[in-house]
Amino acid sequence: MRLIDYPTIIRQAWAAFDPSQTVQAIEDISARVSTNHVFRLTLDSGDRVIAKLSYFGKFEHFRDDHRIIQALANNLLYPFENVLARSLSKNGQVFIYRHQEHTIDAWVVFYNPIRTMNRMPRRLDETHIRKLGAEIARFHLACNRASPVLPKYAKTLRSDIQGLLDLLSTETGQYEHRLNEEALRRQCHLFLENRQKLVAKTVETMPVFVDWNIGNFSVTDDLKLYSRWDYDWFRISYRVMDFYFFSRVCSDVGDRTVFSYVIGPLMEERFGWFLEEYHKIYPLTEREIRFLPEAYRFFILNYVIKYGRYFFHRTYATKLQHEAYETYFPSIDTFDADPILRRLNI
Repeated sequence: MRLIDYPTIIRQAWAAFDPSQTVQAIEDISARVSTNHVFRLTLDSGDRVIAKLSYFGKFEHFRDDHRIIQALANNLLYPFENVLARSLSKNGQVFIYRHQEHTIDAWVVFYNPIRTMNRMPRRLDETHIRKLGAEIARFHLACNRASPVLPKYAKTLRSDIQGLLDLLSTETGQYEHRLNEEALRRQCHLFLENRQKLVAKTVETMPVFVDWNIGNFSVTDDLKLYSRWDYDWFRISYRVMDFYFFSRVCSDVGDRTVFSYVIGPLMEERFGWFLEEYHKIYPLTEREIRFLPEAYRFFILNYVIKYGRYFFHRTYATKLQHEAYETYFPSIDTFDADPILRRLNI
C-alpha cells in the first residue's frame, strides 16, 4: 500500500463526486505518527476540501462510521451544533469512494474544512482540567441525547475482541503474535468476562471518539469545546471509553511528542479533578468506574495490538506493542477503583 499513488486515487474520487470541478493541488497534511492519510485539496474554483483516505479494517465499518458521524453532526444541538466536521454528500448520502485494484482496497471521504480556535496548553492547570471535565460532560450529554436518531451500528467491543481472537487462529496472526499468543488470548478473555459482568446490558451506549489527543480538538477563550476532528477511532460504545485519553490530557507530564500508553494517568489526582466536575453534570455509576481499567485494556488490545501497524508507523507500533506485554497489561491489576468511588461519593 505504501507504493500506491495516493494523489491519483484522490483525483479519481473527486471526479466521481463532482466532475464539474477539477483538483488543482493536493497537499498531504497527515499526522506523521499515524499511517492514515489526510489531504487538503484546492479546486479550480479556489475552494478547499479535506480528503481522508483509509485502507484498514472493513469498508462497511468505514462507511457506517462516517454515516453515523454525519447524522450526529446534523443532530447535535446548541452549543455543539458546529463542533464536528461535516462530510460532503451526494444524492442524500455521505459520499464515499471505493478504489479497488489488484490487492488495493482504499476508501476516500471528503470533509468541509473545520474551523479551529485555541489548542489547550501542553500541560493543564487545575482550572483548565475542571472546566474541561464540565465541558466534556455537557458534550457527552448532547451526544447521548442524539443517539436515538442515529443509524444502527454493527461494530461492538465484543466483535472487535472476537476479531482479534479469530486473527490469532490464522497463519498471519500466529506469525505476528507467536511469542505472546497465550498472553494475548488471556487478556482478550479477561476483557470479555469483565465486560459481561460490569456493563453488558446494564450501561447505555452512545457515540464516542476515544482518541482525545490534545491536538484533536480546539476550545474557545473561555475553554468551551469549539471543534473536534480526527474520527479514526469513532464508535458507538460506553462513554468511559473516552476517559483514558482525557486522563492523558490532564496528566502531570502534559502533552508529549514521544509517548507511551501507561495506565498511570487514570489514577492521578489531576484526573480526579476532571471526574469531579464531570460527575456534577453527568453523574457516573459504580459500574462505569469499575469498567475504567477494562476500557484501558480494550484500547491496548484493539488499537495497539490488533491495529497498531495501521495507526502507527512501524517503529512506534513495535515499541508500543513491546510495552504492552512488559508494562501495560501487568499494570491493569494495580488499578483501584475505590478511591475514585469515594471521591465521587458513589
